[in-house]
Amino acid sequence: MEKKFMGFSWSLVVVFLFIMILIAKSKSVDAITCQEALLSLMPCRPFLTGGESTPVATCCSAVANINSAATTTAIRKDLCRCLEAASRSEGVDPDKANQLPQLCGVTVAISFDPTINCERSSKCGAVCHHE
Repeated sequence: MEKKFMGFSWSLVVVFLFIMILIAKSKSVDAITCQEALLSLMPCRPFLTGGESTPVATCCSAVANINSAATTTAIRKDLCRCLEAASRSEGVDPDKANQLPQLCGVTVAISFDPTINCERSSKCGAVCHHE
């Protein structure tokens, strides 16, 4: 006789828990955190703060990777807020921030502009605008 847990067989309970763990892991892998985005954009700092005239290849790769990770409005809004705050504190030149996607050949779904208001812009899925 098979043991039961709340009326279900243990094997069914184990399979259910395994599936729940896989679902939880897949969701956490899809999202990019603010810290991950900022770390990956470190190669862009010299360009964004005016120290370099063009972004390096690793910077452009980071822009493309962050853009591809911004798959939902919620993620784009979170990234917009993150980049807005970091841009202001790091002294990012708004003109350089606006040039970055074009120079990297990436059409972005998020804004790198420190003058953006992330609550109203179309770059955040209808949640950000320029102040």
